[in-house]
Amino acid sequence: MAHEELHLSLRNLTNDDYDQLKVLMDRVYDDIGGAWPYETIKSLIEQFPDGQICIEDSGELVAVALTVSVKYERFSNPHTYDDLILRNEKIWHNPNGDSLYGLDVFIHPDYRGYRLGRRLYEARKDLCRSMNLRAILAGGRIPSYHKYAEQYTPAEYIQRVDRKEIYDPILSFQLSNDFQVTRLMHKYLPEDEKSLGYATLLEWNNILYTPPSTVLASRKTQVRIGAVQWQMREFTSVEEVLKQVEYFVDALSDYKSDFAIFPEFFNAPLMGLTDQVDQNRAIRFLAGFTEQFRNEMSEMAVSYNINIVTGSMPLLENDRVYNVSYLCHRDGRVDEQRKIHITPHERRDWVIEGGDKFKVFETDAGRVAIMVCYDIEFPELGRIAADQQVDIICVPFWTDTKNSYLRVRHCAQARAIENECYVIITGSVGNLPKVENLDVQYAQSSVFSPSDFAFPHDAVMAETTPNTEMIMFSDLDLEKLTLVRNEGSVTNLKDRRTDLYSLTTWDGKQDVDDDQ
Repeated sequence: MAHEELHLSLRNLTNDDYDQLKVLMDRVYDDIGGAWPYETIKSLIEQFPDGQICIEDSGELVAVALTVSVKYERFSNPHTYDDLILRNEKIWHNPNGDSLYGLDVFIHPDYRGYRLGRRLYEARKDLCRSMNLRAILAGGRIPSYHKYAEQYTPAEYIQRVDRKEIYDPILSFQLSNDFQVTRLMHKYLPEDEKSLGYATLLEWNNILYTPPSTVLASRKTQVRIGAVQWQMREFTSVEEVLKQVEYFVDALSDYKSDFAIFPEFFNAPLMGLTDQVDQNRAIRFLAGFTEQFRNEMSEMAVSYNINIVTGSMPLLENDRVYNVSYLCHRDGRVDEQRKIHITPHERRDWVIEGGDKFKVFETDAGRVAIMVCYDIEFPELGRIAADQQVDIICVPFWTDTKNSYLRVRHCAQARAIENECYVIITGSVGNLPKVENLDVQYAQSSVFSPSDFAFPHDAVMAETTPNTEMIMFSDLDLEKLTLVRNEGSVTNLKDRRTDLYSLTTWDGKQDVDDDQ
C-alpha cells in the first residue's frame, strides 16, 4: 500500500468497533485463540475508555492497543496472563491502580512497516504521564524463541535479542520503545507454543511520576529566577548598601521570583571606607560587616517570601579569610557555601583560603548548588552536583575584563550541557575608582540551559545588556531536566563511561552512577 493513500487517525475504541476488532484479532492471534468476546471488549471500554486506543485508515480499524490499570506492587512481580482474567472472561481493571498494564497491541499485517505500533505505544506513554501513573507494565511474548530453544535458554535468548543478534518481532519492538526486561516469567500463556509458554515482564517507568501528596508539600516544577546585575557605586555606610539590596529584593519579589541572586563581592564598595594601602586589612575590614549582611538578607528572604543567594562576602574565621555565599531560604534557614577554588589575585592580595565542603541544597523550588565565580571553571564540581541531582547552579561572579568574563560564561554553558541542568551567572558592572583591585567591572548576566529541543536553540534562556545595571528574570521548567536526562537527543549523565573513569571526592568516597 502506498503511503500517500493512507488516511490515519488515532482515537479511542467504541463498542461499534467490535466487528472490525474481532476480524483483526482473529487474523493476528489465530495461533492463541483469536478475538476476545464482545462482552469482554465492552467491559474494557466502559471501565477504562481512555486506555482502549486504536488507529483507523479511512474508517477501517488497522491497529489496536488494549490497556487496564493495575497496582504496581502486584503486577511488577511474577504473574500469568490468567491473573488478569476474571469470571466470564472479564479483564481485571483496578480504577485505583498506580500503573498501566498493556494487554495487547495488534496491527493489521498489511500495515506493518508504518510504525503504527510506535504510535500506539507513544499514546500509552502520554496517557501514563497525563494520569500521573508510576509505570507501564506488560507481559511480552517471545514468539521466535521456539526456533532457538535448542541453542539457548530463555535468558540467553533475551540477551541476544537485546544485543540485536536475534530479531524477535515482539521483544525487539518493545526494547526499541524504551521498555526494560525486569523478569522472565514461566507459564505466562501456556497455549503460546511459539514462546514455549515463556514471557518477559516489561516495564517502562514514568520519569515524571509524582507520588500523591498534599498541594503544599508538592515540589515546584516551574521556577522563576531573578538575578541582579549590580552597579558598583560609592557607598557611605552599610545601611546605604542594604537599602539598595532591599530595593532589588522587593522588585524581584513583586514579580513572583522564587530566587534573588546577587553577584560576588557586591558589597566591596564598603572597602572604600578604610585605608587601601594594606589590602589584607581592607578585606578583613569588609568581613566585619558579613554577619550583618547575612542576618538582614535572611530577614528579607522571609519578609519578601523569596530565596536569596547573597552573592559572596569575605568571612573571617579563626584569623583566616574565606569567600562565602549564603543561601537564605524564605522559611528562615540559612545555608553556607564557601568558594572552593581561590584565584591567584584573591590568594595574593587578600590571603583568602578555599573552603573544603561542597554540597547541593534542597529548596522549595529545586535542588540548588552555588559555585562562586572561579569554581565554575572546574568541571569536577559540576559533576559532583549532578550526581546529587542538582537542578540549578548559581554562579555569583566578579570579572574585570571581557576575556575574564568569557571564561566564566563559556565554562557555565559547558556545565549546563554536560550536567543537564540550568546555570545562572550574575555579575557586577561599572567603575569603583576608590577601591583597589575592584576599580573596573565587566558583566553580562545570563541563564543557560541544556542544549536540546526542549530548550532555546542557543541554550540561552535569558541574558542582560552588558555593563548596565538591571534585573533579569527567567522561568525554568524542572520537568524538562528530567526528560532531557532520560529521553534527550543525547544523555550525557547516563552515557558516562564509569567503567573507564570515576570521580573521587576528598574524603575518598567515589561518586557512583545511579544506574549501576
